Amino acid sequence: MAGKLYLCATPIGNLGDITERVLECLKNADIIAAEDTRNSMKLMTHFDIHTPLTSYHEFNKYDKADKLVSRLLEGSNIALITDAGTPAISDPGEVLVKKCQEAGIEVTSLPGPSAAITALTLSGLPTRRFVFEGFLPQDKEERQEIIEELKGEYRTIILYEAPHHLKATLRDLQEAFGERRLAIARELTKKHEEILRFTVREALSYYENQEPRGEFVLVMEGRDRRKDEAQKRAAYEEMTPKEHVEKYMNEGMDKKAAMKQAAKDRGVSKRDIYNALV
Repeated sequence: MAGKLYLCATPIGNLGDITERVLECLKNADIIAAEDTRNSMKLMTHFDIHTPLTSYHEFNKYDKADKLVSRLLEGSNIALITDAGTPAISDPGEVLVKKCQEAGIEVTSLPGPSAAITALTLSGLPTRRFVFEGFLPQDKEERQEIIEELKGEYRTIILYEAPHHLKATLRDLQEAFGERRLAIARELTKKHEEILRFTVREALSYYENQEPRGEFVLVMEGRDRRKDEAQKRAAYEEMTPKEHVEKYMNEGMDKKAAMKQAAKDRGVSKRDIYNALV
């Protein structure tokens, strides 16, 4: 009978945030797959856990995943942990989860800390709708493609960044997003937890004179939908109703659909558009 893979969330700073369920799982698993065994050993020592550790990280995620799947198929129960937070989020764990599902191995998640969600709740920015992008690619072309996509995003945007890349990322964000509001979180749940709230431009100016330290979560506001709609409406009002309808007909709409869309754009009824045309 195959074993089970347990995704175990570990503290992002404060060790008191670990759950009893995760501790029980780590103690009872046959093996713990850890992103950095040296880092994880501190956690094991603190909680007196003696389960064998094996490394599973970005540079061995494919080959090692196959070996772990074999162990699971032989009946071993494996706990997967990352350096901090929830495994498989911006993390090689997603490869192992996919391979387990393909092999018919049961996977379950033991929830707990997440840097992205913690920073979002502390940001003061809208939390109802958000998009998590993780680390921006370092490849310039791919990075620019992602930033272009995010420029049209109305949801709150969450990014991760390492200290040695923070200033370069802020420069890219400032060029693309200008004066967007931005919250920068570091040392989350630790003694020196810090949440700084700026505009993107102000953040760049701050870190030009302050050396970045620690891992960062950036929470940036999305586009202002009401502002965009007001600008669109102002542009539409410069057109006559006839020109507005013709614009959509030239784009391939039939007259009825064009009239309906023009009415929606202008915030009036379809009958108002009809009356203006006749």
